[in-house]
Amino acid sequence: MMIPDLLLFLGLLALAGFGYLVLRRKKGREQIPAEQVEANFSVPVQKTRTEADSASFFNALSKLRSQFSKNLKDLFSGGLDDVVKEDLESLLLSSDVGVDTTDWILETLTSRASAQKVTDSQDLVLLLKNILTEILEPLDESVDAGSVKPFVVLMIGVNGAGKTTTIGKLAYKFKQEGKTVLLAAGDTFRAAAVEQLKTWGERNSVPVISQGTGADSASVIYDACESAVARGIDVVLADTAGRLQNKTNLMGELEKIGRVLGKLGVGAPHEVLLVLDAGTGQNAISQTREFAKVIKPTGLVLTKLDGTAKGGVIFALAREFRLPIRYVGLGEKIEDLRLFDRQLFIEALFSGTSG
Repeated sequence: MMIPDLLLFLGLLALAGFGYLVLRRKKGREQIPAEQVEANFSVPVQKTRTEADSASFFNALSKLRSQFSKNLKDLFSGGLDDVVKEDLESLLLSSDVGVDTTDWILETLTSRASAQKVTDSQDLVLLLKNILTEILEPLDESVDAGSVKPFVVLMIGVNGAGKTTTIGKLAYKFKQEGKTVLLAAGDTFRAAAVEQLKTWGERNSVPVISQGTGADSASVIYDACESAVARGIDVVLADTAGRLQNKTNLMGELEKIGRVLGKLGVGAPHEVLLVLDAGTGQNAISQTREFAKVIKPTGLVLTKLDGTAKGGVIFALAREFRLPIRYVGLGEKIEDLRLFDRQLFIEALFSGTSG
């Protein structure tokens, strides 16, 4: 075979092979029908850390840091003996980490320190820091509110946890991202809650769908979602009642909301955020258990983190429920509702323990 003929043959062979690969890739894609692909409403959003974010976490955790990390380095100056373990146990419990989680942390720290032959004070602090970072790993997950339209967020939580205020701050955050927002005043049990939500609506220049006090909550939220579909709204934030003391009525109401929203045919609610007051400490655990019996949260919002030394409950929440913390309240300003970032949280908590 002449050289030109050989080159032509090899070229045709390569072209045929490329065509086969293209057809094979196309066939592979066609094996999964589009209707069988489920939308993932927990798509992590890439976080860009700024100096402002770091400063917000640092300032907000001042009380918890003072309670938790003060003299932590000196605590390990004698290694990790029984006396040190008792002191560390007291430190963790006083920060509202909880008994079960505290026991697990102590056992894990002891086991790893022994296996890695860690005795130096600074290394023990680093080991503890790594363990706490691991606990928070499943909590550090944001959500993509652009995965479906309208994206319906059901806000649940006891009265006083900061639920309605969180809705207002979330509306501001979504608007800053260029999304259109509509609020649903589903807490029809309290007239004050409806009025408060209307105030937030005016402040953010977003529409609020409401009815009179005592109206059917599911009906209000359904109307809001229908309105959002008609207007092409991106995000619906729906308030709900939080009278946990009357659990039977609350459970029935939340269950009905879930059933009614199912009739919309858009997969709502796409996110169920349980709002917890960080200052309540271990009560946040019992509240999460109670609400989970009714409607399973897809994520948590931890409010008022800036005003408490009980923020250690975040570790107990992580170990027991493994629910991502979507947002944390780091102050009273409208922009102080931040995406949770475990690295910034841990760095702010341990600031001052090195060196």
